[in-house]
Amino acid sequence: MSGVSVALTGASGLQYGLRLVQTLAEAGETVHLLVSDAARVVAGLETDTPLPRRDGELHRTLTTTLAIDPARLHVYSDQQWTSPLASGSAAPRRMVVCPCTTGTLAAIAGGHSDSLIERAADVVIKEQGRLVVVPRETPLSAIHLEHMLSLARLGVVVLPANPGFYHRPQGVEELIDFVVARILDHLGVVHDLGPRWGMEGD
Repeated sequence: MSGVSVALTGASGLQYGLRLVQTLAEAGETVHLLVSDAARVVAGLETDTPLPRRDGELHRTLTTTLAIDPARLHVYSDQQWTSPLASGSAAPRRMVVCPCTTGTLAAIAGGHSDSLIERAADVVIKEQGRLVVVPRETPLSAIHLEHMLSLARLGVVVLPANPGFYHRPQGVEELIDFVVARILDHLGVVHDLGPRWGMEGD
């Protein structure tokens, strides 16, 4: 299956994940979306974009709010075990967990696969695809760092949501785009979300 799997979990910074979905769809990628229950709670706290539980309602809400082609977005329940994302023979070879809670990080590192998000990540790892996790937590304990190290040793990209400031951002949107741009780079998706270091005048 082509495209990119994106999982939204309950860490703060859901705006990163929503913007990622939008930019991937705008770049012509098909997005296979998973949303945890905790992400729905965070969406209500941090954004004006609700994340309904019913897949059809979630699809309509996001395609309308993000102004993306409905054909570019596929939504799956986190317990939908018949989803192609659960199988190494069908799942996309690229996946991003953004934002990634430390609990999800631990579950992926431990290979727990108790939810479709965890199973989808496990599939990408075992099939030697590209998995990017975007933790948004501070400070980090030794437990968190151990889990990150375990995943990094497996080839997972650990990309904390740490925006840079050398481009002198004028608003929150530019800080969000900074992180999303780095994610897109690691997925091999072409974008123009901002200037690169040393290339501002090019």
